[in-house]
Amino acid sequence: MYSGFLIVIVPLILGYCVALKNQKHIHWINVATSKMVYVILFLMGISLSHLDNFAQNLQNIGLYSFTVLACVSTANLLALWGLDKRLSKTVEGEGQSLSKWQLILESVQLIFVIVAGFIVGLFISAELIDIDAISEGALVLLLLLIGCQLRNSGMHLREILLNSWGIKIAIVVILSSWLGGLAAALLLGIPLTNGLALSSGFGWYSLSGILITDGLSPVFGGAAFIIDLGRELVAILIIPSLIRLHPSTAIGYAGATSMDFTLPMIQKSGGNGYVPLAIVSGFILSLSAPLFISLFLAL
Repeated sequence: MYSGFLIVIVPLILGYCVALKNQKHIHWINVATSKMVYVILFLMGISLSHLDNFAQNLQNIGLYSFTVLACVSTANLLALWGLDKRLSKTVEGEGQSLSKWQLILESVQLIFVIVAGFIVGLFISAELIDIDAISEGALVLLLLLIGCQLRNSGMHLREILLNSWGIKIAIVVILSSWLGGLAAALLLGIPLTNGLALSSGFGWYSLSGILITDGLSPVFGGAAFIIDLGRELVAILIIPSLIRLHPSTAIGYAGATSMDFTLPMIQKSGGNGYVPLAIVSGFILSLSAPLFISLFLAL
């Protein structure tokens, strides 16, 4: 029952044990991780093409993704808004405007990778290749790279523990996401553990999609991808308007992406003072996502 959990945790720990000092090696790890994301999304597209009754399954993907995203987003935004009201904190700094559309286009192009995989899969018989075994191997390699990337991100444990604001944001995001996931599961009539797994990606669309595809089915995996990609797109739209008055809400809703993809927008819109906060929160959520997803899938 826990084999899926071990497949996630073992390579993640092994990768985290690798400490790199050479900047060229760190750059290579970052590039390789980025490339593996495209490979895995392409494989996800092939898996979707091999589904029976695809039209019906496509409706299910849309229903699951819309319901979970709506419930999780509502819970996140309300809880983070409450945290902002309680803390009443802001950081001094000059923010600048940043084009949202370029970031949105970079996110949307990932959908085209899945579509390309789907089209290729239509011409490849499911009997010719074991797509599940290939996807699992790609997942293990990605987790090794992610573990190494997290270890060498420059974020040390002491810096995380000293940033209580960032820790509070991450905890609020995790707990409110689970509440939203439970509510969505009840509305959809699916197992509560499935709702918890779908809500535990925290914006990390590539990882959540392939983990849940491997642990449940391509339908749930496709929904997980759309849920977390949708979260990232909403974050891009709301960060510039919220970061100055409601920083916990803006940074927290960005989820795991606040330490990488949405970090430039947080920096430009809010100023450099919010960068450490975004990195700490994003780091904790990035580390939590694969652990909690695999745990809920194993229950």
